[in-house]
Amino acid sequence: MEATVAAQAPAASSARTSEAIGMRVESLSAFYGAHKAIENVDMVIEPGAVTAIIGPSGCGKSTLIRCLNRIHEVVPNARAEGRVLLGTEDIYQKGVDPVAVRRKIGMVFQKPNPFPMMSVYENVASGLRLNGLSKHVNMDEVVERSLRQAALWDEVKDKLKASGASLSGGQQQRLCIARSVAVAPDVLLMDEPCSALDPIATYRIEELIVELKQRYTIAIVTHNMQQASRVSDNTAFMLAGEERIGRLVEFAPTRQIFTNPRDTRTEDYITGRFG
Repeated sequence: MEATVAAQAPAASSARTSEAIGMRVESLSAFYGAHKAIENVDMVIEPGAVTAIIGPSGCGKSTLIRCLNRIHEVVPNARAEGRVLLGTEDIYQKGVDPVAVRRKIGMVFQKPNPFPMMSVYENVASGLRLNGLSKHVNMDEVVERSLRQAALWDEVKDKLKASGASLSGGQQQRLCIARSVAVAPDVLLMDEPCSALDPIATYRIEELIVELKQRYTIAIVTHNMQQASRVSDNTAFMLAGEERIGRLVEFAPTRQIFTNPRDTRTEDYITGRFG
């Protein structure tokens, strides 16, 4: 059974902010060589809100989110077709610099990946230096502000010269979030950011996500249904058939997805009948 999904956005969330910039995905397909990983995805990532992407392993969740800032194409022979709009700009339009796209659309990965040879301070400052922004800002102020936004300042303010790798797993993930927000992106993408963390660290990250949506548009891939229901405003459910092509089955406000889904496959998944 083919999925039929409306392309329009769900009802506006109360988290929407006038400053935030949203994204629109139109007829997006992604390939690894000859294999099509996802097909004809249409969805809206609402500004100033959290959009969760859920579904069983192998359904294309991570591929989809990596297409949103063109990191997918870093994989050899990988490519994408369709349109991804950041505001009104198609990030796949000819002539658009992928590096500039990734500065506007930050990414936090599944496993915390601070630069081990760099201090806490330099981990946060690294994005500014790499993007040539360090000469135009007060570095100390930006580092402190970014660590505060990541709810990490009070824990590391007395050890800014210590290695980023010396922090706990949860602190390392928040350090990676601080590194991402330091360059002031429009959108923050998170690919299963809590899967390698213990419950306490996971709770801290979830609290942080709710706080960060006041400043950023956020999309998060998660395999944790409870997490999706707690932190997100809208939810996209993906599923792959026998041919292993991921498709968007349903996209709606999170409350609707978890209480009154339109598609029986969505209900079967969130109630644990499969996946």
